[in-house]
Amino acid sequence: MTDPISQFKEVLKQNGQKLTTARKIVFEALQDKEPQTMQEVYSYCEGFADRSSVYRTIALFEQIGIVKRLQIGWKYKLELSDDFHHHHHHLTCLNCGKTIPLHEDDELEKRLKFLSEKQGFLITEHQLEIQGYCSDCQPKIS
Repeated sequence: MTDPISQFKEVLKQNGQKLTTARKIVFEALQDKEPQTMQEVYSYCEGFADRSSVYRTIALFEQIGIVKRLQIGWKYKLELSDDFHHHHHHLTCLNCGKTIPLHEDDELEKRLKFLSEKQGFLITEHQLEIQGYCSDCQPKIS
């Protein structure tokens, strides 16, 4: 896998965009981290980029494939797309909202491909989110 920063700059260039301070800091806010809420991204960027710049940057990043949105009920979190880290799925706690990466599993991926092809469906990308309760919250709900 290519260096994520170099790849990030190349994706911007291929899409006719320049590297700005706001774009760089938003990328850093998501790099090597678990999925972030928009508030968490903005908090990381505060002092370097204003709120509207962060929102515009996220919208651009989604449009050109740098960022993907993980729907968690009616809320969402943001993370870098699979182009910038290994493909994975998520475990999301319904109590505290913690999102835990569930790293790629070859057997699961083969099974998803098989089930899709059985229906005549060609997968181009996918997200799998499993909802439940993390180990910290399980005693609280019992």
